[in-house]
Amino acid sequence: MKMNRLNNNCYYFSSSVNVGYVQEGNNGLIIDAAIDQSAIRKVVRQLEEAELPITHLFITHAHADHYGGAAYLKKHYGVKVMAPKLEAAIVENPIIEPIYMFQGNTPVEELRNKFLEGPPVEVDLIVDEGEQNIDGFNIEFIATPGHSYHQFALATNGILFAADSYFGKKELNKHKIPYITCAKDTIESLEKIKGKAFDGAVPGHGPYEEDFKSTIQYNIEYHQNILSSVKEMLDRSAHGLSHEDIVSFMCARYDVKADQLSMFMLYRTAVSAYVKALVEENKAKFEIENFRVMIKPI
Repeated sequence: MKMNRLNNNCYYFSSSVNVGYVQEGNNGLIIDAAIDQSAIRKVVRQLEEAELPITHLFITHAHADHYGGAAYLKKHYGVKVMAPKLEAAIVENPIIEPIYMFQGNTPVEELRNKFLEGPPVEVDLIVDEGEQNIDGFNIEFIATPGHSYHQFALATNGILFAADSYFGKKELNKHKIPYITCAKDTIESLEKIKGKAFDGAVPGHGPYEEDFKSTIQYNIEYHQNILSSVKEMLDRSAHGLSHEDIVSFMCARYDVKADQLSMFMLYRTAVSAYVKALVEENKAKFEIENFRVMIKPI
């Protein structure tokens, strides 16, 4: 976790999962809480060494790598925890993520790990989209669903803390099929933040950039290419493909590593998000055939 100063008020801690920070007078706002207690302690240690206050925490979305250290901050620093409504429900009841990953069933223990289920933390303030002044922080909350159901980015003092609304180019290529819950929402969120003006942006994964819009455009084209790959695969099969076959073929085509149940479920959800987009665009349809979910081209 390396502390980087962006301007008079804003900082970010660069790591595999970035953490943001904003100071306003005697108040200090941490943006996301890393994956666990060990990671967030590296952040607070540097803030304390710099004599910067720790009073607030904003959780952009309820994925454990972004809120795993929140309970530690709440317990030891009494931070005021803020989050979007639906994400707050998951943060307070983190078993929800393994439940939806396991398609609604009570999850097996293999899915109840720190990557999918962080320690629960009580949220003090539910935030809505728009410009707000909260305890001296002048913030614009920007709804950016797609990677998570109710994810918010946060903008203040000219800096966009974008959460996982987009990924750095290196990180995007590393994961090959990025985790999303809705392709349509993902692309619309990317277009939304690309149309706004900021001095620079910090993604949840990847480097801070002043010229962040080129990276956002790269993300848009990346998602569009995956959509095209799914459509091409369907078009080659006149009778359609089963849902599981599409997941299998896409994971093989992009050469992803999904040898554990938790990783497979993440890729399964992501591929399903692209299939859903094609159905919504009337380029494919769902049918039940021989007790299997089939996706057929239109």
